[in-house]
Amino acid sequence: MRYKAKKRISENSGSPRTKPAEVRLDELMSAAERLFLSQGVEATTVNEIVEAASVAKGTFYHYFSSKNEILEALAKRYTERFLRSVQEAIDDCSPDDWEQRLRIWIHANIETYVKTYRTHDIVYTAHHHHNRANQAKSVILDQLMEIIEGGRLAGVWAPDQPKIVALLIYSGVHGAADDIIASKTADCTSFAQNVSNACLYMLPRLTAPKN
Repeated sequence: MRYKAKKRISENSGSPRTKPAEVRLDELMSAAERLFLSQGVEATTVNEIVEAASVAKGTFYHYFSSKNEILEALAKRYTERFLRSVQEAIDDCSPDDWEQRLRIWIHANIETYVKTYRTHDIVYTAHHHHNRANQAKSVILDQLMEIIEGGRLAGVWAPDQPKIVALLIYSGVHGAADDIIASKTADCTSFAQNVSNACLYMLPRLTAPKN
């Protein structure tokens, strides 16, 4: 009988006992994000995070030295997911339709920001002031600059100062998104279209606009 019992254990020994490190890390960060959203960062303890993630306290400190460090990791993850969401929307456009790519960039930025602003406000507290040259802003601007530069090279528009135009569009889009969040507007589609129309006025055209 003991042999059979040992055999059964041996047959099941091939199944993994622990989750992959990247899965465990993602679950830990997601648990922290849920708690930060529901009760605030200051009110949340490390003990609550590990309990919500169903991990040992040592697992938390294996990845992070403090709540501030997991908050920084959440900020990085937020930016990566934000960029990926916008890029996926852009990639659905025709590669040479620069006006549409810009419109989609604007719409996807507004839509994604409206959906995720609560997490944004937690991970980027006072982000406008503590680091005016923050990396998150830079990578999103790079994404926008690629579209503006692509349209310029294709002869669609010819801005005298592409970087300044990009900064104005970036600031305008995110400022407009704050306004629609404050007004609790349910559907941001027509709003995003109007913002796109306004932004396109900042790009002098070399070809006739599409109907």
